[in-house]
Amino acid sequence: MSAAGADRTEETIFTWGAPPLKFGAGATDEIGFEMAQYGVRRVLIVTDPGVSALGIPQRIAETLARYEITSEVFDGVHVEPTDDSMNKAVEYARAQGEWDGFVAVGGGSAIDTAKAINLLTSHPGELMDYINKPIGAAKVPPGQLKPLIAVPTTAGTGSESTAMCVLDILSMKVKTGISHWRLRPTLAVIDPLLTMTLGPEVSAASGMDIVCHAVESYTARYYTSFDRKQPEERVTYCGSNPVSDLWCEKAMALIAQSFRGSVREGSLEDRSNMMMAATFAGMGFGNSGVHIPHANAYPIAGMVKDYRPAGYPQDEPMVPHGQSVSLTAPEAFRFSFSSAPQRHLAAARLIDPGAETVAPQEQLPSVLVSLMRDIGIPNGIGGVGYTEADVPDLVPGTMKQARLLATCPRTPTEDDIAGILTRSVENW
Repeated sequence: MSAAGADRTEETIFTWGAPPLKFGAGATDEIGFEMAQYGVRRVLIVTDPGVSALGIPQRIAETLARYEITSEVFDGVHVEPTDDSMNKAVEYARAQGEWDGFVAVGGGSAIDTAKAINLLTSHPGELMDYINKPIGAAKVPPGQLKPLIAVPTTAGTGSESTAMCVLDILSMKVKTGISHWRLRPTLAVIDPLLTMTLGPEVSAASGMDIVCHAVESYTARYYTSFDRKQPEERVTYCGSNPVSDLWCEKAMALIAQSFRGSVREGSLEDRSNMMMAATFAGMGFGNSGVHIPHANAYPIAGMVKDYRPAGYPQDEPMVPHGQSVSLTAPEAFRFSFSSAPQRHLAAARLIDPGAETVAPQEQLPSVLVSLMRDIGIPNGIGGVGYTEADVPDLVPGTMKQARLLATCPRTPTEDDIAGILTRSVENW
């Protein structure tokens, strides 16, 4: 590098990564062949009780057996994982001896739990050693993990293509995560047939996660706006960049084409498009990053009172992740509009090309509110049990998400976040 180049203080480098993909109806039946390519002999299949009841993990076990791979099914994944549920999953996996590989089958909860199991059975340490700062120690995984094939059964999280796992810390009533490129699955096997039994409520919530992934990534700080980093300082979220932009634009176009239909009729074509949108958005935000809507979502989910969403297990209160990220999105994008007006307007046009024209700053919020109303998403944080009086308790949880807020193109203060939350008690 020239002397002039060495003196530069702005970033000139971005990174991008994604796993290999196998996409299409029936792809699940080829998992045995794929796992056999890694020379494994003993595999743990990680899933939740609902997916297990459908028989999908057992089908996967049969495909593995055809290639002389033995497997066991762990179906104790908690929907919206917690540090307690992940620790129990890790304890189970450790107690069963050595594993050569893992298959995660389910929504983001199952895939993220499998990532944690893979990390903590491959290397020493506990969850809090690896969880992002300032909540955890953000220890770097010291070496390679075992092969992990991710098989999503919902169209939403994109976890099959990202290097993060997300969980609730029960004692702090906040969501956080572990973020490192070594967590990214070895292969994503995406079979739209696995989503055909999803109810409209789950389809709507998980689809809003795709929307927020794509739009937040697309409107994130551009990678050249960050200070230059040393190689060892590089993080998974590097800011919006030319590659992540392409994936996000395609995801938003697919959302415009098929989201409402996937909730209302659920045809194979619409389900396939939404599965593809989820993966594409994961390839975008998994490298670019998300910002305020996701940062707000963590305390909204972590401090839930007595909200029990239709279409989900009713045994305990929860705010599904896809709902929690969407509830403050209209206000968050009003706040960030001035930092990148053309990006916000382009996102609005991609998601709803025929939307009624309104004031520029209102275009994207208007498109999102219309979409959420159409598919039955709760009306703001008030729709999941919060009032304006709860805002002071929610703000600290958002401010703890330093990794996410750093990606926002307009840095929010505590007062800014309080204002966004207050104005999001109702969205329409």
